[in-house]
Amino acid sequence: MRTLFLSHPRYRDHLAPEHHPEQPERIAAIERQLEGEAFQNLIRDMARPVSDEEIQRVHPAGYVEHIRIQAPHDGLMSISGDTILSNGTYEAARLAAGAACLAVDEVMAGLVDNAFSAARPPGHHASARQAMGFCFFNHAAIAARHAQTAHGAERVAIVDFDVHHGNGTQNIFYSDKTVFYASIHQSHLFPGTGEASETGIDGNILNVPLGAGANGEVVLRAMAEAVLPAVDAFRPDLLVLSAGFDAHYRDPLGDLNLVEADYGVLTRAVMEVADRVCGGRIVSLLEGGYDIDALGLSAAAHVAALMGH
Repeated sequence: MRTLFLSHPRYRDHLAPEHHPEQPERIAAIERQLEGEAFQNLIRDMARPVSDEEIQRVHPAGYVEHIRIQAPHDGLMSISGDTILSNGTYEAARLAAGAACLAVDEVMAGLVDNAFSAARPPGHHASARQAMGFCFFNHAAIAARHAQTAHGAERVAIVDFDVHHGNGTQNIFYSDKTVFYASIHQSHLFPGTGEASETGIDGNILNVPLGAGANGEVVLRAMAEAVLPAVDAFRPDLLVLSAGFDAHYRDPLGDLNLVEADYGVLTRAVMEVADRVCGGRIVSLLEGGYDIDALGLSAAAHVAALMGH
């Protein structure tokens, strides 16, 4: 498989307080794990900034400008709970959104089979006009709209396996039957959304909340029995993954019990459906994962599976 890996050194310029879970070291941990011999055939490239046209398909210009002007020249500023702005945040967030679009370009053009973007800050809690949950711009939503507008995709499916529900993504597409959003997440966890009763305007939203303590077997069963059949029925032209690795048992922000190998099994299951419905086209975007070692190992298992290992 031809797998593209996207990153950028400027992601480390998005700073947070010392004990904040969303730290620059997250990207370095993934990059270290992808230095091994098993990843020598990984196609590597740098993210590019998102264009105004690309980002404004999801976020109004006024909101984007608000994030830009709020960024402090020095120090840190909290804009929504523990969603922190530093001087480097705006550029990092635009690079993260641009990486999502670049990944879509490469995959939809057939230059690669699939892609994984290791970017920060994450995106799936950001609504069209609201930053929250460490997130400023919703990269999965931007990727979906880019696939539709720039590449003629009629339907896009987004599968979110972060331990937290992607409330921002759900909000953006709740009334849009051209995008299917499915989330497996821990119930009664931040942000408090993602009940099974939240189904969208035309059944285009699928939430599978799981109780604390659920292990990889439970998550994989939910994926196989609920999410993947729904993706299969939707027949998307592209599959976008909101790839959070904070369902790992070592993660400090959740209480699910996956191990890194589970992410490889999960990824291969998703790939089987993508092969059937959309020519294998997958764009995977990093969301959560806050135990540094667990994140690196889990992301490596995910990328190895994307590469066909």
